[in-house]
Amino acid sequence: MRLTQGFVGLIFVGLGLAPTMALAETTTQQELGQCMSCHAKPGLVKRLGKNEKVSLTLDLQAYRASAHSSLVCQDCHTRYSTKAHPVGSYTSREELAREHSGACTSCHSLDQLSALPVHEDVLKPGHPVACSSCHGAHEIQRVVGGGAMVKERAYCLSCHEQHIEMTFENGETKDIYVELRSLLASPHASLACSDCHVGFSRDHHPDRSFQDGRYYTLVLSESCKRCHFDKYTRTLDSMHYRVLMKGNANAPVCTDCHGSHGILPVGKDHSISAKRCMRCHETIYTTYTKSVHGKALLGEHNMDVPVCADCHKAHEIQDPRTLTFRDRIPEMCGNCHANKELMSRYGLSPAVVKTYLQDFHGVTLSLYKMQRELEGTSSANPIAVCSDCHGIHDIQKLSEQETGLVRQNLLKRCQACHPGATQRFPDAWLYHYEPSLEKAPLVYAVNLFYKIFIPFMVVGLLLQVFLHAWRYIVNR
Repeated sequence: MRLTQGFVGLIFVGLGLAPTMALAETTTQQELGQCMSCHAKPGLVKRLGKNEKVSLTLDLQAYRASAHSSLVCQDCHTRYSTKAHPVGSYTSREELAREHSGACTSCHSLDQLSALPVHEDVLKPGHPVACSSCHGAHEIQRVVGGGAMVKERAYCLSCHEQHIEMTFENGETKDIYVELRSLLASPHASLACSDCHVGFSRDHHPDRSFQDGRYYTLVLSESCKRCHFDKYTRTLDSMHYRVLMKGNANAPVCTDCHGSHGILPVGKDHSISAKRCMRCHETIYTTYTKSVHGKALLGEHNMDVPVCADCHKAHEIQDPRTLTFRDRIPEMCGNCHANKELMSRYGLSPAVVKTYLQDFHGVTLSLYKMQRELEGTSSANPIAVCSDCHGIHDIQKLSEQETGLVRQNLLKRCQACHPGATQRFPDAWLYHYEPSLEKAPLVYAVNLFYKIFIPFMVVGLLLQVFLHAWRYIVNR
């Protein structure tokens, strides 16, 4: 090893290069050491205008691992040396970065930079993004083959972690800042930027023009269907999509409900889903918050109660004013109120849907539904369903204070079909409870009598027929 080093050293000496290289290396180390005597100190900052501060502390390890590790400080900071160290005055970070980016062109010519499409806008005069905004300052990494950065996300966020505004044709602006923490906490943390932003890369960063911010959102939301095509196809039959196709650009799309980079799974916290619906349906949301369901969700953080998507669905939202939607209301309520385990937690009867379907209204509703399906028509008189008596979004708890309100709703609904109904007319109903000794004992006793009497009569009749046939056979 020593022989090899000595042989290489003799070659450099013979060429007259060894002293020069050694001197350059010594000079580089001396200058770096002098600069680092201050810039290695933690907490070293420079105050700028607008109450901004910028750190002047250099990470020596990151610098030595960078693509510029062979350069000396003065190669980029031409105004600074061990003898001259002027104090610059800057109004903002952008101004500081743009001035120091001027040193980049001493090695990277404008022709070389403009050869990449992504630099086209950056090279324009007055552009707010400086070289260091994307590539960093002292920790610059090499570009690998094919023109792609080692880490695509790090490359994109070098710009998009800053508050850069995008201007639309109507003069409206949008901040295209991306918060890395929210992105990493989302279900899309494992995706690359180009998985959603198709057509964008280090080599290709097209300058797209949009009429306004809303049109920009509508266009970008189409990217979701590349992975979530099943859910996307459901939205094509939804009320929201039909409104959108009629020209209402404010109709919600994927990113309006789920977000763009900070996507959160709504299954863990139902209140997130409800609050997103509030953006368009504020009045209904306010009514919901005062209901028994809303109070339990927002006041007690109870995840058992239904939210908007439980009744209206998430993607295939239908018009709630149609007869088809109305027919499905007992089924919707039954998703929770027919669940014995769930109802037992709150002391409620799990027979609410069963008793409804067994009474006159429930049976009639089932017959009407069968008739409409067979005839392919929607013509039929609406039958009383759960929401007619209990309300829709303003459902109240059936306690002593609110029972009167429910009774009023019930009487009003009865009078719609039974004009002569009086205040006592709804009392004939058992209020979803199956007859028992505690509730409706007389009805319970009659039911019990018929449960015993009818089988007894059937058995007696069969026995009489059997004995009559036996006597006929014997006497023959």
